[in-house]
Amino acid sequence: MSAFYRQEIDRHFAWFEAKLPPRPARFVGWLRRPSSRYVRIPLAILLIVGGIFSILPVLGLWMLPLGLLLFAQDVPFLQKPVAQLLGWVERKWIERDAKRAAKRAR
Repeated sequence: MSAFYRQEIDRHFAWFEAKLPPRPARFVGWLRRPSSRYVRIPLAILLIVGGIFSILPVLGLWMLPLGLLLFAQDVPFLQKPVAQLLGWVERKWIERDAKRAAKRAR
């Protein structure tokens, strides 16, 4: 079962990388490698803390899901809840896009 959630997280990472410009996408791809674990974990923790303090300028709420996604790469018990949360966000995103497209079509 854990392999399924790992694949879901990989799929979300691939989607995220596709949305980024080439240079940041290469960095995210490098972060996903197993050899980057010692950089990925501290960066994930910093992003999570930055997301918690999103009321401050520069820091934003966007940092929290990215930090959780990075952290879930290495922490198996987080893979299921993070994959489920990302699936929910993806469904809501698709619903929002469908509503916008329907409004434009009128």
